[in-house]
Amino acid sequence: MDTAQIMGLVTGILFGFLLQKGRVLRFEKQVGAMLLKDMTILKFMLSAIMVGMVGVTLLADAGVIALSHKPMNVGAILVGGALFGAGWAVMGFCPGTSVGALGEGRWHAAFGITGMLAGAALYAELYPLMKATVLSWTDFGKIGLPETLGVSPWAVIIVFIAVALGLFRWFESRGL
Repeated sequence: MDTAQIMGLVTGILFGFLLQKGRVLRFEKQVGAMLLKDMTILKFMLSAIMVGMVGVTLLADAGVIALSHKPMNVGAILVGGALFGAGWAVMGFCPGTSVGALGEGRWHAAFGITGMLAGAALYAELYPLMKATVLSWTDFGKIGLPETLGVSPWAVIIVFIAVALGLFRWFESRGL
């Protein structure tokens, strides 16, 4: 194992630990999020996004990493988002929480994980067809919000954090 793999393993274990401690692996939290009655998962995700945005931007500014955007492909986003949402609704777990739930001993999550692996294999087999159809729908190229708006990434981060903190406050005032 090289250093990158060890860091990936440590980061994955830490993320799983935080998922468990944040109680977002609980089925009732997943259902509550889908019914918009419990915002624990959204608050957890927004917190992770804020930390990640700041951390990645600091690393990029320091020259430690180089950012490389994925292409903004409308077909891939629509089809992928629909499959992700359908899988979450059917299983009650998203990909990260299903692996965490299995780690907690909830064996029924193995069905969702098996489905994800089968879906990934199916996608790999169908990639030539997908590339000629769905993946060719309106590709905007490698764009990002700061570049599109012509502003510093830090401006986007500050606005995002302000909105997220406002949402946190609103959720707490509503008992969500």
